[in-house]
Amino acid sequence: MDFTNKVIWITGASSGIGKALAIELSLKKAKLIISSRNKEALIEVKNDCKSPGNVIIVMLDLEEYLQLSSTVAEAISAFGKIDILVNNGGISQRSLVKDTNILVDKRIMDVNYFGTVALTKEILPHFIENKNGHFVVTTSIVGKIGTPLRSSYAASKHALHGFFDSLRAEHKNDNIAVTLVCPGFVNTNVSINALTGDGSPQQKMDLATQNGIESKRFAKLMTKAIQQKKEEVYIGGFKEKLGVYVKRFFPKILSIMIRKLSVT
Repeated sequence: MDFTNKVIWITGASSGIGKALAIELSLKKAKLIISSRNKEALIEVKNDCKSPGNVIIVMLDLEEYLQLSSTVAEAISAFGKIDILVNNGGISQRSLVKDTNILVDKRIMDVNYFGTVALTKEILPHFIENKNGHFVVTTSIVGKIGTPLRSSYAASKHALHGFFDSLRAEHKNDNIAVTLVCPGFVNTNVSINALTGDGSPQQKMDLATQNGIESKRFAKLMTKAIQQKKEEVYIGGFKEKLGVYVKRFFPKILSIMIRKLSVT
């Protein structure tokens, strides 16, 4: 795939993976629509891109997923079409099941799952009409393996896999592709912004996250996966990727390994 003049909409683009991906795709001469709730941060991302004139800001709050029609119309009108939607927006979690208020569970599902699904359903008719489209979804290795302190986050990411695997099968004849991108640990602010049991942000960096792959490197690998239209790809350290295959072939061993992880 040549990204030149491809119109790519990236959610969660104000920081972390979304920001790095926007900058990387701007180097590939793509036309970008970038979205999040933070306008000031989006302006900075736009200015960091190679050709800011080819970057349009569209404000988006995934939690308000029943009110996305006008947002999608605005995004389509920016360049007249959308070729690729990168569902990257989301929020993480750092709390034990027993300490997590059910409203926190609901918020994580609203943002990560229902917001993403609602946005996808709004753009799907556009892809069907054009007989062309590509959904890219940032899930997680935790979308394959549930780990301590991330119960609702893992649930939301597992749910995305089920939804998008079904969508891919249903719309193969419409020339619509789906790429599920599963990050391991990536050095971003995801753990700082992660919700704790009462819904407040953790406000500290996890050591594993701090030692994770750099977002710029991640964006290059993610761009390659999009270009090749991979159905599912794991990007992270050796241990995270190994865990996926251990679960597939030796689930009991992985279960023992997971129980030994720290829950503090």
